[in-house]
Amino acid sequence: MKKLIVTGSSGLIGSECVCYFESKGWQVLGIDNNMRKDFFGADGDTSWNLARVKAAAKNFTHYVIDIRDRQAVLDFFSQNKPDFIIHCAAQPSHDLAASRPFDDFDVNAMGTMHILESVRRYSPEAPICFMSTNKVYGDAPNEMPLKELEKRYDYARPEDFHGVSENMRIDQSTHSIFGADKVAADIMVQEYGRYFGMKTACFRGGCLTGPAHSAAELHGFLAYLIKCAKEGRHYRIYGYKGKQVRDNIHSLDVCRLFEAFYNSPRCGEVYNLGGGRNNSISMIEAIDLAGDVTGKKLDYEYLEENRKGDHICYISDLRKIKDHFPAWGISVSLNDIFKQIASVAK
Repeated sequence: MKKLIVTGSSGLIGSECVCYFESKGWQVLGIDNNMRKDFFGADGDTSWNLARVKAAAKNFTHYVIDIRDRQAVLDFFSQNKPDFIIHCAAQPSHDLAASRPFDDFDVNAMGTMHILESVRRYSPEAPICFMSTNKVYGDAPNEMPLKELEKRYDYARPEDFHGVSENMRIDQSTHSIFGADKVAADIMVQEYGRYFGMKTACFRGGCLTGPAHSAAELHGFLAYLIKCAKEGRHYRIYGYKGKQVRDNIHSLDVCRLFEAFYNSPRCGEVYNLGGGRNNSISMIEAIDLAGDVTGKKLDYEYLEENRKGDHICYISDLRKIKDHFPAWGISVSLNDIFKQIASVAK
């Protein structure tokens, strides 16, 4: 039986991977210490999701390990020697990172280093999928010329229609502290692939979403917005007239891509991962759609100041992924994503 290690296994992508691969006959070992609760409070608590995963995935074992603990990670990999690694554990908020920069760097950069070196020592042939972020580009995507429409921004040039490609520069821009330490992790994942010949890939995710998201104000835009609509919470929009655009991808489609990489791995690759143009939506449009699916009007306010280093319009160019993995494509539409989240939100 093939063995998979998933870090951040109680989170959105990690838990989806646990259930997806376990259902296909894998033995899955999960690493998660619920640090999301420490970062985001009660909204970020993933214990409910861990209980759900344990009930759903019989061939899954959960381990409470802090990836900042180098020896604990090394010992775990030396004892378990996986065939495949999906590394999702992270501090994911660029707002929170500024107030806890040591924790942010230790989790995102050093934690990733611990995973990489553990794999190199004990399972060097095992492919590694690293959940990176589009924040590695900083605010450089904001230099792409834009046009302002009634409810969203969009790219002004025809050649930018498909969105941000992997050729976008990652330096000389404002990243946020979170984005900068994810750059460090991203580069190390690439280097272990290029220098050591390991099968590594950085998946530079944008808005990853789905009903298993323990969403909080500082992370989990779509799920948090829908939660606010259903619960009557007050919501805040930060800058850009609420016309900022994100492309959203369901966690299931992320798992399907990881599986495609496992079946046809490469060394030191990078991919921009999102829902693409068809799954893109602005904040104003998302508020409208959330009202449609919940039957409730969102209580919100607009704040003029945008989040530092935030993207105005970000759509992932998926053409490289589709070239490398032609059988893969987006299978969950934006409307279905909203309906799924609304069906489980309180």
